[in-house]
Amino acid sequence: MRSKHEDRPSLAAALHPVRRAQASLGDAPALVERIGFFLVPNFSMMALSSATEPLRAANRMSGKTLYSWHLISADGEAVSSSSGFALQPEAAMTSSPEVDQLFVVASIGVADYRSVPVFEFLRRFAATGRPLGAISLGTMILARAGLLDKRTCTIHWEAQKPLADEFPTLAITRDLYCIDGDRLTCGGGTAAIDMMLDLIARRHGQQLAADVADQFLHTRIRTSQESQRMAIQWRYSVEDRRIVNAIALMEQNLERPLPVQTIASLVGISPRQFERVWLRHFKVGPSQFYVELRLKAAQKLLHESTFSLFDIAMQCGFASASHLGRCYRKKFGCTPGQERAGAQQSSSFDKAEKNANEA
Repeated sequence: MRSKHEDRPSLAAALHPVRRAQASLGDAPALVERIGFFLVPNFSMMALSSATEPLRAANRMSGKTLYSWHLISADGEAVSSSSGFALQPEAAMTSSPEVDQLFVVASIGVADYRSVPVFEFLRRFAATGRPLGAISLGTMILARAGLLDKRTCTIHWEAQKPLADEFPTLAITRDLYCIDGDRLTCGGGTAAIDMMLDLIARRHGQQLAADVADQFLHTRIRTSQESQRMAIQWRYSVEDRRIVNAIALMEQNLERPLPVQTIASLVGISPRQFERVWLRHFKVGPSQFYVELRLKAAQKLLHESTFSLFDIAMQCGFASASHLGRCYRKKFGCTPGQERAGAQQSSSFDKAEKNANEA
């Protein structure tokens, strides 16, 4: 994605120290590009691996050390991932090695992340003009540090609404990844592979990027603008375009649910036929399907956010917390409060077990 602001540094310009050094060396081997990854507690191992493994493979396939990668944390102590694995960083942010690019890697659990020292560290790095990026929910941290103002960015699809709610003036896309000047953001997961392949292609050519992709059985390098989510027809095994469009409308209107009759009209089918077609595909009516979509969204928020039950009810299209509670118990056999308490108890158990193993 090209910058929309002419005075914004491009990614190539942001790498000018490396570019100048390479130019002065003529045909000499390229300098090693140092990539830093700042790990936030509960970071995603999938996202980190997807970002670092293409760099390792690029070194192997080229027969040269083109990249090095460095793990950094706030205090230099081990950081636990969302899956419970802990990694020991190379350094704390106060003594981190010089890197040419820096990525913040975060996942669930950043709802209350407000570390002033970390924000200041990121601002100091951004002031150098070197590329600064974020993977998955790391975008939220860059936004809170004030480092995405007047920039276009992306974030994991589950966090797009919370990011938009917290930063209503931020330009947010649904793309896999977004490169806007010297800011790079990525939805996370395997999308980090495609972003890194893009960076490899820009620096060392499309053929090397293709060779790296082949190593991971990544049969198609996706462009930045591709959708983060699997197409509806594949997720629900439906081919009827009217049903696909109807599900898309439901997913886009969780907070303020559309009447089923309105959805039927928008996809070009009568309400009666809409009901029949829906029952044939899903064995439940469209109204019940819609409610269950909203309940599943509420379940995710109960597990992955600190929003109150009232806020979750509002975000998922229920009239009140009690309305959500009644529907939730009917679907899942427990109340939203019990669901959240169970998730917290499970998390506490995991932490206690981890501490016991480390003792």
